[in-house]
This record gives sequence, C-alpha cells and structure tokens, in this order.
Amino acid sequence: MNKKRLFAASWGHFSIDILNSSIPIILTAVATDFNLSVSQIGIAAMFYTLAASLSQPLFGILVDKVRGRWISGLGLLWTMSFYALAPFMPSYPALVACLTLGALGSGAFHPAGLVNSTMAGGAKPTTSTSLFFVGGQIGLALGPTIGGVLLQRYGLAAMPYLALLMMPAALFALWFLRQPYVEHAPTPQSAPAANVAPTPSTSGAPAESMSLFVVIAFVLLITFRSTTSQAFQTLLPKFFADQGYTPAGYGLMLSILGLAGAMGTFVGGWLGDRFNRRIVIFISMTFYAIFSTAMLHTDGFAYVFVALVAGLMMNIPHSILIIMAYRFIPARKAMIGGAVLGLMFASGAAMTGIASWIADYVGLPLVLSVIALLPFGAALCALALPATRGTEAVVTVTNVQKTAPSAAGD
Repeated sequence: MNKKRLFAASWGHFSIDILNSSIPIILTAVATDFNLSVSQIGIAAMFYTLAASLSQPLFGILVDKVRGRWISGLGLLWTMSFYALAPFMPSYPALVACLTLGALGSGAFHPAGLVNSTMAGGAKPTTSTSLFFVGGQIGLALGPTIGGVLLQRYGLAAMPYLALLMMPAALFALWFLRQPYVEHAPTPQSAPAANVAPTPSTSGAPAESMSLFVVIAFVLLITFRSTTSQAFQTLLPKFFADQGYTPAGYGLMLSILGLAGAMGTFVGGWLGDRFNRRIVIFISMTFYAIFSTAMLHTDGFAYVFVALVAGLMMNIPHSILIIMAYRFIPARKAMIGGAVLGLMFASGAAMTGIASWIADYVGLPLVLSVIALLPFGAALCALALPATRGTEAVVTVTNVQKTAPSAAGD
C-alpha cells in the first residue's frame, strides 16, 4: 500500500469537505445583508451541489487521461480561492456565481482523489477507498462547527483564513500525487500469483457483465440508499424540532448518526475486501431499513444505540459500490468513480427535494416513515449485482528514477 499517496488523497478530502460543509454557514451569515429568503438560500446551495456533483464524470475523463496527476491539489486550491471570495460578493447573483465556480474544484478533486486512493491500496482497494471516504466524512462533520465558531468570533472576514488553513493539504497533494498511477498485473516479485488475480484491464480478461438489468439495479440501489441518507440528514432536524428538541439537542442527535457513518465506511471497506460484496450490501441495507425506522420512534439512550447502528449500516456500502463500479468499466476508473459519486449526491438531493414538497401535504412523519423503508429496495437490488470479492491487481506509481515495484513499497 502506498501510504503517502493514500494520505495525500485522504487529507485533501478532509480539507475540501470542511469547506463544502460550511457553505450553508456562509449563506446563513450573508442572508441578512442580501435580504435572502429561505428558498434563495436553498437555490444557492442547490447550484453548488449540482456543480460539484454533475461535473465529476467530466473531470473523471481528464483524470483518466493524466493518470491521477496534479488534479487533486489543483481542485482543492480552486475551491479554496472561491470559498475565500464568497463572503465578500456584492450581490446575490454574484454570490451564487462565485459558489458555483468554486464547486467545480470539488468536482475535480473527488474523482482524482478517489482513484488515487484506490490505486494506493494495491491488493486492498476497498480498504484504501474507505479511508479516503472516512477523511471526507470527518471533514463534513467538523466543517459546520469550525465555520460556525469562526463566524461567531471573527465574522465573515475569518473565512479566507479558514481557506488558507487548507493550504498544507493542497501542497501535500500536489507533491505526493505528482506521479501518474500505473495499474499492472502482479508478478512473482511483487505479489504471489495464487493470491492476486489480474484485473480485466491488465490481463485481457473481460470486465464484469454489465447488462441493462445490472445497470438498472445498480442505479436503483444507489438512489434508494442516497435518498434515505440525505433525506434523514436534511429533514430529521425539522422532525425532532417538532417534537420539542432544541437545536443543540437535535444537532447532537445528527452528529451521532454522522460519526457512526464514518465508522461504517471503514468497516465496509474491510468487509468488502474479505467477503462477497453483494451479500455485505444486502445485509447492511436490510439492517439500515430496520434501524432507520426505529430512529423515528426512540429517544434517550435507546436512540443513541439505534442511531449508531443505523449510521454504521448506512455507509458500509459506500466504498464497495465504487469498487464494484470499477469492475464494470475497469479502463475508466476516474470517470466511472466520478459518475457514481455524482449519482449519489444528485439523486439523493433531488429525491429529498421531492420528499420535502410531499411532506407539506401529508406530513413529515409519514414521509420519513416511507423513506426509512427504501433501503429494503436497495437490499433487493444488491442481489442482482455480480458477486465480487477478493484482492485486486497490484498498483504502483511510476517514477523516472525508480522501478515500479520499488515505488509500490512506499
């Protein structure tokens, strides 16, 4: 495993998601200055999310061409720059434009960081990919808190300094991800042939079957899972507020779910490298539906236990789905990784918007109760996917002064 390459990608993910998750803090802070309505704040956030998610497959094509070089660091620097400028935009349209442009850096970073972390894993790609996602999820959890504290103490002028704090991560990514990754079949000197199977892209073997039925099942699985995940993160605060909880109370309740999700990502990576991946997804999504439903009917210590299990199960499939997608189109890892991440974010955001609209007519408890059951559909879809597991091809990084096997041992 190339630890430096993995750390560079994961640290960058942590840093850029701190900035991404504190965008709502900026929007709330400037709402008074621009006399923004709730819908205008939502529109600005929507443009940011769409720009960051829908651009990922396009940047993924570029990442595939340059074999992962430079783009992670450059993407982080791009987002840092526009993040620092956003609080000082003179009008609402200028603010939306600034945020949308800044989001493109996030769209560039994610497929580049994702494929670099996967390549750094060598024979354990799911584990290394899960560590990349854990870095981002910790950043997502800390971003609002860090941004809120800085805003409360120093005002909007603190935001450029928060962006500047991410400079070491950007420089680290530019340096340690400067070499292109190279995927190759294992040799007797680099790995035991009996334990490591060459990937389709390097051995000439065909990729996993990608029938229309499999594609539909894969897309539906992602949509069902993302809808429950994003809808709960967005709508649970309102649900708990209606029950009399304070902002501090339901903020802590959501944090429990998020922190458990970070652990679930790591656990999923470990499981995905050792067991049948579609069965891992099936079991986790089944328990996710059960415990998501229980979250709506528990409080106190019972809620803490239920939320911890629900968050854990929620994110177990996260990195596994990326690795399974790589098996479908092995020659275009960055592109397919960006497409899957974009689908996760875009589908969840769109379905959450629809759910919010429906809740105005039938009530939020009923909508959340239905959404909590969607992971059952994701579990059934998982059974239609190819049964993949085991180690992948060894991955190294080229260097003009080093041979490939020595680079892999960094």
